[in-house]
Amino acid sequence: MSDIMRALSIRQPYAELILRGVKTIEYRSRPTRIIGERFYIYASKGNGSLFGAPSSSSGSRKAKKIWSDNLVVPGDAKNPPPPPWMLELAHALTLGTLPVGVIVGSAVVEKVTPLESREGMYCWHLAEVERAKTLRRPRGMPQPVWFTPF
Repeated sequence: MSDIMRALSIRQPYAELILRGVKTIEYRSRPTRIIGERFYIYASKGNGSLFGAPSSSSGSRKAKKIWSDNLVVPGDAKNPPPPPWMLELAHALTLGTLPVGVIVGSAVVEKVTPLESREGMYCWHLAEVERAKTLRRPRGMPQPVWFTPF
């Protein structure tokens, strides 16, 4: 195991859902060999909204598909109303108060499995998730996947 702890960039609200134990799998297009090592969860500045950046020519936004197979959202006649934490998270999303650009916690990739329903995608099963006591901005330049923050 390395003495230098890596960080993984994850967009909001997915980083928050991982910290709350709702999202237990991180979907990636590549497997990782970083299994069993604690890593930082970096809430990237980009968000997980359904729209990309405005196009330079028209100013309109292009729709971008964001998906997750391991989230269940109650709301129909058979399911109870959303729990209070879900309402609180929706409120934070609406106000834009979720932290971004900082280390928000840490976790361990317990195992990696291929996603059977989608070729070329992998499930990084997360365990031992801990919320950071203090939010810290990384000194190193954040990258899309692994990077060294300090």
